[in-house]
Amino acid sequence: MKMRASDVRRNEIVELVRAEGTTRVEDLVRRFGVTESTIRRDLARLTSEDRITRTFGGVMPATRHIEASLQQRLGEGHEAKAAIGRWAAGRIGAGEVALLDSGSTVSAVAEALIAARDVTVCTASLAVLNILSNSAGVDLINLGGRLRPLSQGFIGPLTEAAVERMSCDRLFLGTDGVSARGAICEADLGQIRLKELMVRRARHVYVLAHGPKIGASPFNAWLPLPKPWTLVTDASAPRDVLDALRADGVEIVVVDASATG
Repeated sequence: MKMRASDVRRNEIVELVRAEGTTRVEDLVRRFGVTESTIRRDLARLTSEDRITRTFGGVMPATRHIEASLQQRLGEGHEAKAAIGRWAAGRIGAGEVALLDSGSTVSAVAEALIAARDVTVCTASLAVLNILSNSAGVDLINLGGRLRPLSQGFIGPLTEAAVERMSCDRLFLGTDGVSARGAICEADLGQIRLKELMVRRARHVYVLAHGPKIGASPFNAWLPLPKPWTLVTDASAPRDVLDALRADGVEIVVVDASATG
């Protein structure tokens, strides 16, 4: 039996939201050429079916993912993350201040900085603190706050207050997903808020994400990143998403995961 136009449109809305993350009602109206009331009826139907999640003025994917612990994520894509980490560490010049977010790929940056000289590292990551705690050439600053056990990262008002009182040359962000529209996602709104503040305090912003995270939208907390920023990934990232980001003004760096440091 042929599907009705409304059913086809609703299925396309679900696929669009999964691919792009948070989507606004007005964008859906323009995309499908229907009235706002029609789109709102579609969204109400999809919400009742638990296929999407409504937000103020828009819609997000209905999440079914369970957040993995940092320890679990450290074992995923090790070669790609190590290559990304080496590339990122190589961008930090002598005398610069680097702000390191939490996450397994950002931890790889810290591993590549162990022998660095004359570098200041500020971080909200317990893993980064442990990795660099004995590095004589790194001035290590702990942003403090409340520890999230799953991510081994600090968040909350104390962490945010510390970020708001500093600036950095380079910011290296981890993420659970990168949409084709230039937004990054996390499992927790507190993490997204901290990243937002970090971005405001940085001269250069890098998002570090190995291939499977590109185009992924596993969770419902999103941060659209103001340009310019740089995405650093590996060759397993889907080309169509990279092309869309590049066309939107995002700098793309694809590292060679087979190269050894």
